[in-house]
Amino acid sequence: MLRERDRPRLWRATFAVVGWATLVLQYILMVGPSQGWGVIERTVNYFSFFTILTNILVALAFTGPLIDANRRLARWSASEGVRAAVAMYIVVVGVVYHVLLAPHWKPEGLLYGVNLVLHYVMPVAFVLDWLWFTPKGRLRWIDPVKWLAFPLIYGGWTLIHGLATHWWPYGFVDVDALGLGRVVAIFGALLVFFLLVGLALVGLDRVFGRRTGDTASAAL
Repeated sequence: MLRERDRPRLWRATFAVVGWATLVLQYILMVGPSQGWGVIERTVNYFSFFTILTNILVALAFTGPLIDANRRLARWSASEGVRAAVAMYIVVVGVVYHVLLAPHWKPEGLLYGVNLVLHYVMPVAFVLDWLWFTPKGRLRWIDPVKWLAFPLIYGGWTLIHGLATHWWPYGFVDVDALGLGRVVAIFGALLVFFLLVGLALVGLDRVFGRRTGDTASAAL
């Protein structure tokens, strides 16, 4: 019978493999038969999707606990703040895809499976990992504000890259089609959604922390 202490390791190993394999498959499908400059261009575009970047963070967070605890990746992934931040990002990925993108795009074949994993399976798997295996009661209410740094940097990159190449990863950030003002308003609304998800995670962290007896030493 599987021992209690082995369950987190098995869970994380399973989804680390699933996550990395799906990311590699998505890259192969996106780059396709491109050659020369086309490979570079599509590689840059691949890493310009928030979904891809966030799923890389998720795969790293699943991988870190499986390696030597003294390694930098292991220490990074062990942080309760890091795991909660990644949970916030991947929840937004799943919700935004389901609400804004899925109704207007119907992938088929391997691409359908890849999108299913990146937008549904990995978000659910990581949120469950956070709920079941991450120590609770140590987050602060200010933390979600700090976690906004990643989407803010991504937004800046998307704007610079898009204005230079006129390629946009998502229709709702297409400045050429929607105009800068409308895109900034949409992005602002998304940041608010990020913040609300983060605050919800902190609230859950404190509730579960009290139930399990973990001590939240951080101040408000």
